[in-house]
Amino acid sequence: MDDLRAVQHELEKIVLDPKYHQPLVLLKAVRNGLVYGTKIRFPHALVMVTLFRSGTVRQKIALILKATRQHAMNLAKFAFLYKGSMLALKNVNGGKEESVHAFLAGLFGGYWVFGQGGGARSSVNQQIVIYVFSRVVLGLAKMAVQPPGDNALVGGSYGGHGGKGILGLNERQLELVRNNTWPVFASMSWAGVMWLFRYYPETLQPSLRSSMTYIFANSEHWHSLNTFVFQHSQPALPGMPTKLD
Repeated sequence: MDDLRAVQHELEKIVLDPKYHQPLVLLKAVRNGLVYGTKIRFPHALVMVTLFRSGTVRQKIALILKATRQHAMNLAKFAFLYKGSMLALKNVNGGKEESVHAFLAGLFGGYWVFGQGGGARSSVNQQIVIYVFSRVVLGLAKMAVQPPGDNALVGGSYGGHGGKGILGLNERQLELVRNNTWPVFASMSWAGVMWLFRYYPETLQPSLRSSMTYIFANSEHWHSLNTFVFQHSQPALPGMPTKLD
């Protein structure tokens, strides 16, 4: 027990020593990417595979673990490349961080983790990138109308800079935007995705298409009371496979 306490004490000294801070930042970034990716993907994969994929229990477990591993590993790799790039850029800039560093580090990590390699266009990666893209669009839209130093639209910000006020709105116009932007965005998003699903379903991301097929297309098909109440299969859309990528 004393030996264990001695080891713990030495490790405590290492993690609190400033000279080890930068490598430990990378280590913790990798750890956090693995943990968060697992927490997010495992329940999602469990539900999606159970509901929409056919096969034996062993095959389904393998698919769940594969998706979870890919999500967790990709977030861990991106976290390592991003934080490593940020530290490197800061060090070569005399210890000073510039706003462009985050963009360049994200560009570097995004390219090598989500833009290149055999699994770059996997369903898991597509979901992650599409999720990020939608948040970027929302964030840029808020930044365009939000005055500098005003965090009212987002309820505070990590950087604390507010917006850019590109549109130059006065207070009355800004309030109008705040009250109506989300209803317009939500309704236009659903209008667009339903139109695409109805006439060009092959353009949609596979898991989204599969979910929408289950909800909307399958509601038109049943062969008995049993299949009316319990959906046993998922008929394909015309010209589309039923497999969930």
